[in-house]
Order: sequence, then structure tokens, then C-alpha cells
Amino acid sequence: MTTTMMRLRQHLASPIYTSAIARMSNRAHHQHSHSHSHSLLLPVAPPRATTTTSTHQKQLLLLVILALLLFFSLTPAVLVFLPPARVMSSSSSSAVPFENPRAVVKKLLAESQPEGEGATVRRSIGRHELRNLDPFLMLDEFSVSKPAGFPDHPHRGFETVTYMLEGAFTHQDFAGHKGTIRAGDVQVTIFSLLYLLEFLSMWSTCADTDRQTQWMTAGRGIVHSEMPAGDGVHKGLQLWINLSSKDKMIEPRYQELQSKDISRADKDGVEVRIIAGEAFGVRSPVYTRTPTMFMDFTMRPGSRLHQPVPEGWNAFVYIVDGEGVFGREGSAPVAAHHCLVLGPGDGLSVWNKSPAAPLRFVLVAGQPLGEPVVQHGPFVMNTRAEIQQAMEDYYYGRNGFERATQWSSSA
Repeated sequence: MTTTMMRLRQHLASPIYTSAIARMSNRAHHQHSHSHSHSLLLPVAPPRATTTTSTHQKQLLLLVILALLLFFSLTPAVLVFLPPARVMSSSSSSAVPFENPRAVVKKLLAESQPEGEGATVRRSIGRHELRNLDPFLMLDEFSVSKPAGFPDHPHRGFETVTYMLEGAFTHQDFAGHKGTIRAGDVQVTIFSLLYLLEFLSMWSTCADTDRQTQWMTAGRGIVHSEMPAGDGVHKGLQLWINLSSKDKMIEPRYQELQSKDISRADKDGVEVRIIAGEAFGVRSPVYTRTPTMFMDFTMRPGSRLHQPVPEGWNAFVYIVDGEGVFGREGSAPVAAHHCLVLGPGDGLSVWNKSPAAPLRFVLVAGQPLGEPVVQHGPFVMNTRAEIQQAMEDYYYGRNGFERATQWSSSA
């Protein structure tokens, strides 16, 4: 939002807008001085008394109109607003059941496996037991130490959300974007056609900067690297979110949030960091092409939570630390590194019955796309022909991959 306001001020101060205002002012003065010089094709209205105040009001109105037009022109072409969440009071948020509470319908333990160059991941979505959960394609909890990492690799047709839990990752891509996401930061990447404009507009604030979360839209194609920044162990979550067929060939773009900029709420022993969506009446600033909610909850011992989830959306929980009871209070506690797929309903209930240990988990939900999914490694499209085209485009450096043949990261 800060970047948008800066751009808004710059545009309003530009010669185009100042000259437009001047023309409006001169026109008003001209009409006042020559009130009888009307077109012969129009009826002549009686002259009105024109004051300096009315001229100022016109100028102010013009400024407001220009500001609104500029705001919508700077806003991403497709903004998907989440449906309004039910806002609960402090007391009801921990005591009122839902009309149709969601139950756990599938439980998977994410076991460690090698990935990339020496990295270790715990994959819950994107394995043979749970190939995908529309619109979600993959969820990894990764752990990396130098020199391991994820060197140069391509993507097309989906979004990635990188959320750092510990340490930091340096991200580079073939368009010159480079930054570091640290613990608590979010990076969202959209692999799509708006990328060039978004990249240029974000250059002054996002190149060589520190973030905690990245939301990246790959769209038609990107080649990038993700490598640990510094010594020690670097941990985080990466979620892949599918794009609809109409968005798969848009230009790549990024949304990146520092930890301090992520929306938070704390009620009744429950703290939440809201990467996307709404909780306790607090909404995230992140907008998603595929309607999505992504929240990081930490529950103190003895606390309970009732979080609304839009009906009709697919939802799951991934437990980061501790253990808790999910769905129904009489259920057995579930420990860390488990993925819980939730059934239909309008909300999720969670209890931390531990006398001493906190419970940390992410709750993720999204509106299903209902489209065919054909995936080949880092390419996700709707048909086999589109996958073949993506592979050829990457190999020959065309249709979004033109810079791939000459680029390599500095990692």
C-alpha cells in the first residue's frame, strides 16, 4: 500500500495531471468571463454567479476522480476478494460451535525425503497418497543448510507461497529480481503476463530487500533459484497453488511481506499471523488470484479456537510444533508434521489440551477450480499438449522463457 501511495503522489504531481488541472481551472475561468459565448446549437441558460469556491470544488472533484482512476489502474488486473468471514467476539470466538463444523477426514504424516541439491523436505500434499487438494498442488516443510538448496529451475502455471520459519533464503530470478526472505517473512510468486509492469513498479522497493513471506505467481514462466542465506539451518513452508486456465499464461509477479507487515491478532490465548484471509476481524493485505486463506496459529496451553472457513472451499491443517485436537473435541491429539485434510463445513475447532506446550499449525483453505490438472515437475497445465509446449518453450527459450538461455543465478 505504501508503494501504491507513493506512485499515486508521483502521478498526481506529473505534468499530465497538473496540466489537466490547469486546463480545468482555465476552462472554469473562461466560462465565467464569457458566460454569453454559448454554442448556437444549444439553448442558452441564464448566467449563474460563479465563485472562487465553486472553482476550487471543481478542482478538488477532479483530483478525487483522477486519484480513483489512478488507484484502479495501479491495482492488479484481477483482484479476488475473499468472502466476508464471520467475525466473532472475544468470548464467542472460543465458545460458540459452528452450524456445520469441519471434521478431519484424512491424516498424513509428512516424512523426510531428499529434494533439490542436498535439501530435505517433508511433503504432505503432492505425494501419491494425496496428489493434490484442489486448488493446492504441493506443500513442503523444508530444511536446508549450506551448500544445499534449490538452484536454478523453471516454473509455469501456478503460484508459490514461501513462508520462512527459521533462518533466511535468498531468491533470484532471470528478470533481475533478488531478495532475502527471513523467518516470519512471506514471498508470493505468480508465474504470469503482468510481470514486467509489476517488476518495474516494485524495483525500487523489492530488489535486494529483506522479506519474510513471498507470494509468487509463475504464470507463463520464470526461472529462479532459492538458496540459504548464511550458515545454520534454514526452515520454512512452501505451498503451490494452482492457477485457473485463464491465468496460466499471465506474466509473473510477486507479493512480498516482511514479518512486521503481516497482519496479526491475539485473543483468548490464541495468536494468529494472517498471510491471506481474515481471522478475529483482522484481514491480510494480500490478494490472491485463486481465492485462498493462509494462517499461522499459535495456541497457548489450555486454549481453544473456532475459526470460520468459507463453505465449499477445500481446507487442510499442517502442524508445525506441539500437538492438538482438531475438528471434534473428543478426537485423539495429533502431533507435529501431520497434514489433516478437513471435510466440508463452515469452520474449524481446535483445542490445545497440553498443560505446558504451545501448539503451532497453519490453516490453509482455497476455492476449488474444478479444472483438469496435468503436472510434469515444475510445470502445471490443463492438458498434456500444454505440458509438452511448456517443456519445448523452456528448452528453446521462447514464450516467456527467452531470458532463460542466457541467465544463471549467482548462488
